[in-house]
Amino acid sequence: MPNEEPRIETREFQPYAAIKAFVTMEELDTVPPSLHPQVRDWLAQRGVTPSGPPFVKYNVIDMERQLEIEVGWPIPALLDADERVLVGELPSGRYVVTVHHGHPDGLIDAVRALLNWADEQGLIWDVTEVAKGDQWGCRLEIYLTDSPDMDTWDLELVFRLADPF
Repeated sequence: MPNEEPRIETREFQPYAAIKAFVTMEELDTVPPSLHPQVRDWLAQRGVTPSGPPFVKYNVIDMERQLEIEVGWPIPALLDADERVLVGELPSGRYVVTVHHGHPDGLIDAVRALLNWADEQGLIWDVTEVAKGDQWGCRLEIYLTDSPDMDTWDLELVFRLADPF
């Protein structure tokens, strides 16, 4: 099934808990699925229920070398972090949002289409080129579907735009 047409949304800040990881593109299939349950268990030990579906936050992207990601869950309020789990806030602002329907193998094409759409619209991302790669203000992949049949998944792509001046 094709992606939804991208749209621009204004979102409020969102507290979250996550585990940071440094991964290669090849490890993206295994690392996030192993970390999501760890964060959820950490929250459960504190009596906290996530306030939405799990996500992967892409902080720095260098597809040839390494990605810095955070694997986490939105939460209702900030908590105290520890040595394993960090707590932060997804920033408020304007975001380009679309939903990828289908197997995650199609995400690279979905992301490429989203980036091209934004370029055609003249939009500017909240991203800075740094020595480690492209550092994003907030770039999320939100797992809307929890099904063993990955062909039926819905993954929301949420990329923050630069603040207008």
